[in-house]
Amino acid sequence: MITVVDTAIDDVKIIEPRIFNDARGYFFESFSQRDFEEKVGKVNFVQDNESKSSRGVVRGLHFQKPPFAQAKLVRVVKGRVLDVAVDIRKGSPTFGKYVAVELTEDNHRQFFIPRGFAHGFAVLSEIAVFQYKCDNYYAPQSEGAIAWDDPDLGIDWQLNTDDILLSEKDSNHPLLKDIDSPFIYNEIQ
Repeated sequence: MITVVDTAIDDVKIIEPRIFNDARGYFFESFSQRDFEEKVGKVNFVQDNESKSSRGVVRGLHFQKPPFAQAKLVRVVKGRVLDVAVDIRKGSPTFGKYVAVELTEDNHRQFFIPRGFAHGFAVLSEIAVFQYKCDNYYAPQSEGAIAWDDPDLGIDWQLNTDDILLSEKDSNHPLLKDIDSPFIYNEIQ
């Protein structure tokens, strides 16, 4: 069983699994299609990904354009990250707003990011192993992104700017105001 926590943006959810602890350690169901559909909605995940990153790494803010848009269910299996979802759906009452949640190996939280959102995370521990399920396959020709440090978003990544490590690609993304978002609020992508 899972507990689903609503956030300030509709459809972006924090998922807290039920943890069974004893002297041996712990056990929990990391994913149940039945529970997810009952409490969050119908999503058909088709690809699982994993990354390992060191402290200070910021990945994002990424999205895939339709028809290859992706919803994601993310979690941390080792370490600690600040995970961020930014609403980029034109016409949305929360366009340009974001939700940030701390995901750790200890809290076992998961974060559901629906289609129409840019996604990124910052590594707050020495290392982090990050896993995510996607409901569409990766399509490099469909990549999109916005700048992690867009001043209009004002995301506090909980890191000193001098400590942030970026890929070359992630250091050159446009601001949200400079892209023509391919997502429209309340339209299935």
